[in-house]
Amino acid sequence: MTTAIRRADRRVSPVFLALVAVMAVSGWAVWSGTSASGTGFAVFLFVVSGWVVSLCLHEYAHARTALHSGDISVGAKGYLTLNPLKYTHALLSIVLPVIFVIMGGIGLPGGAVFIERGRIQGRWRHSLISAAGPLTNILFAVVVSAPFWLHGLDGVPDPFRYALAFLALLQVTAAILNFVPVPGLDGYGVIEPWLSPDVRRQVEPFAPFGLLAVFGLLWVPEINQVFFDLVHTILRALGVSAWDSYWGQEFFRFWQGEPQIPQTGAL
Repeated sequence: MTTAIRRADRRVSPVFLALVAVMAVSGWAVWSGTSASGTGFAVFLFVVSGWVVSLCLHEYAHARTALHSGDISVGAKGYLTLNPLKYTHALLSIVLPVIFVIMGGIGLPGGAVFIERGRIQGRWRHSLISAAGPLTNILFAVVVSAPFWLHGLDGVPDPFRYALAFLALLQVTAAILNFVPVPGLDGYGVIEPWLSPDVRRQVEPFAPFGLLAVFGLLWVPEINQVFFDLVHTILRALGVSAWDSYWGQEFFRFWQGEPQIPQTGAL
């Protein structure tokens, strides 16, 4: 009976499989240009479904690392099924990130899994649990940008290329923001085990406001410029140009109409 329960706790959720199916079908529609509602809508579905898939993998990485570090409670909570509906903060982890993608093209990080830290021994394990999520975003960015850094774009339709570039941009922004050492973000979770108990107690009340503070700072033009300069530096290392990610976002905003792309140019 126990074995059956454990297997069920680790079985991939049909909800996640449905998200992967949407990503695959919409990706095919972008590639083939057969979307009845237009290429932009297909790009929108592809990027949003891909983004939610990456969020699920982000939270799964936290949970899986916690499991191997000693917190066996993550299985019973459904975190190992990749089901976004099982997360403790579905609003923060799924709904708000999608809204921010639509509004500003920024990958919003959000805590979702509740880890019973008392079950875990060793500061390095606590740090690794926090780092596992944003490291997954980095891996996802490397995977979706593979056609760029492998120089395998011959024959790839431009809209699909642009959609991959924009999805890679979202992963890079999420990874950078998550690694900011501010309370409430994974970056702070990485360094928190190494802080004194007094410092942790003093910082704890600010945790609910950490993410808001970071996004508030991004509204400052100078900070926003530095942030996106860093994002595009990383993307260039992955072979993704600002031109590609820009037009990916333009296609993504299908409600503005199909973008008119110049034959040549650079951003």
